[in-house]
This record gives sequence, C-alpha cells and structure tokens, in this order.
Amino acid sequence: MDDVQHMRRAMALAATVRGSTAPNPWVGCVIFPTARANDVATFFEGATAPPGGPHAEVTALARAGSAANGATLYATLEPCVHHGRTPPCTDAIIGAGVSRVVIGIRDPDERVAGRGVAALREAGIEVTEGVVANEVEEQLAPYLKHRRTGHPWVVLKMAASLDGRTAAPDGSSRWITGAAARRDVHRLRAGSDAVLVGAGTVRADDPELTVRLDDEPGDEAQPLRVVLGRAPEEARVRPALELEGDLSGVLDELGQRGVLQLLVEGGATVAHDFHVAGLVDRYVLYLAPALFGGDDGRPLFAGPGAGTIAAVWRGRLVSVEQLGEDLRVEVAA
Repeated sequence: MDDVQHMRRAMALAATVRGSTAPNPWVGCVIFPTARANDVATFFEGATAPPGGPHAEVTALARAGSAANGATLYATLEPCVHHGRTPPCTDAIIGAGVSRVVIGIRDPDERVAGRGVAALREAGIEVTEGVVANEVEEQLAPYLKHRRTGHPWVVLKMAASLDGRTAAPDGSSRWITGAAARRDVHRLRAGSDAVLVGAGTVRADDPELTVRLDDEPGDEAQPLRVVLGRAPEEARVRPALELEGDLSGVLDELGQRGVLQLLVEGGATVAHDFHVAGLVDRYVLYLAPALFGGDDGRPLFAGPGAGTIAAVWRGRLVSVEQLGEDLRVEVAA
C-alpha cells in the first residue's frame, strides 16, 4: 500500500476546497478498503465542506458505508475530537470500524493537538503520522499560523515592470501585466478569505476586489473586502470592512473573524508598511517584460528602505513561473 500516493491524493482533494472552509482547515480524505471487488481497487474520497457541513473524514466514511470496516483512512490533518458545529470525526472513524488511520500532521488547535490521535489509538486503531508532512504543512500553512498565533497568513501581491515600477509618473498603470497574470491574481483571491487595500488605492483605482475567473463574478465564493481607512460611499469595493489603527491590531481583528489567509493588494504605502513591520509571510510578484526606463515611475514600496546592503531584506525563493509573457515570482519570508 503506497501511503505517500494516497496522502497526495488526499492533498489534491483538499486543494479543491481551498478558500471555502474558513475558519476550518481545508482537509482531504481517502479511504482504502481491505476488500476489493474483482481485485480492482475502490477508493472513497471526501473534502471539508463549508462551515457547518461535514468534515472530509465524515464525507468519505458516508461514501464508503460498510466498506470502511477494516479499511485504512488517509487524512491530511489529525481528525478532530471535539464537538463544534459537527460531531467529532474520531467518533465516526471508530464507529465505522476503520482499522488504520494515516495522517499528514497533527492539528495545533488546542481542542485537538494530539487528542485525536490518542482517542484513535485508545480505540485500538493503528495510527501512522507524518506522511509527506512537509508538503501538508505547506498546504495548510495559513491554517497552522492562524491556530498558533491568532493572525491570518499574509500574502503581499504586487505587479511591476522589470525595473520595479508599478505605475507611470502620471499614475496610469493599466495594464502592466497581461491577461494570464491577471487571471492568476483572481485565483489567488479565490484562495484567500479576505483582500485588503488602502483607502488611497480605492480613491485612485476604484477596484472591485472580487473573484472573476470568467471575467465576470460568478458562483465563486467572494473574499471579505477590507479597506484600511474610509472608502468613498460610491466606491465599487463596498460593502467592505473598514479598519483603522496599527496593522497588528488589524490582523487581530481579522483573525478573530476567522480569516485564515489575507491577500494584501496594496498600494505602495500599505505594501511598505506590512513589509517593514515584518508581517508578510509570502510575497507574490508579477513581473512584466517592460521598462519605464527612468527613476520617476512609481515604486513597489513608498517609504524608507534599507540603509545599507547589510540591512537588505532577503527571503527564500519558492517558485518562478511564466504566465503568458509575464513572470510570477513567489518568495517566502
């Protein structure tokens, strides 16, 4: 039995519900029965439903029915053991007669935190931990940070020319990047629980900040729209949550609202403030093969930067991908 293969399938299932489960984690589950009809492997799968709906394990168990008896269950995250909006997943697993449970990582939520694994083992179920744990931790990084710190995972998105300019001196900026990069931004929004901009950007650009994967808002779940300051009454970003004060307090408020991933879309002053405060977890930079060719274009960050080369911020390169004519560069803090 290939534990790695089945766990990666569970991860793929989890990815399909990213952005729709907050404040719950996006989890995938695969059940591999002991008995197979005609020696053909049959799998039963599930992913976390929106809040109030069944967790991944319960969905997969319902689909498996009696085939779950004696089966191996794969879950990306430790099954819950507490009563929330739904009953504990551990009860459902034990009641179904599952003989072995394989998990990617333990759940840091104080209501779980190893208690789920303990309950399964006490019921005589074999538990294997840590299968592709690094990959699962990367997939669930926003959830893990939220449960450990109370703050959302912060992604700072920026688009610029090769010489680091986001707009011309007259303020015009549409469009620096091409259609493929802009579509990717909508996918990034779709995977986020909230999108934040400053009131200055709202006044200058009047963005909608909605998910439009087919050019028009459809059935996609829309992230909470957040404005730092006051948005004009007629702004297209409304209805929006308007917040003021220090950024740590803003993250406290959003974390309390169940925001697991916050996408910061700027502008330059907001980007600078989040960056210098050390509040960014991931930087996503879209680079267009264009040059403004001078020093009077508007920069990525507005505000004082590193005074010496020794003080320059350095992150870890996660990925570089070509999108149409543009590059998508992702950097970890």
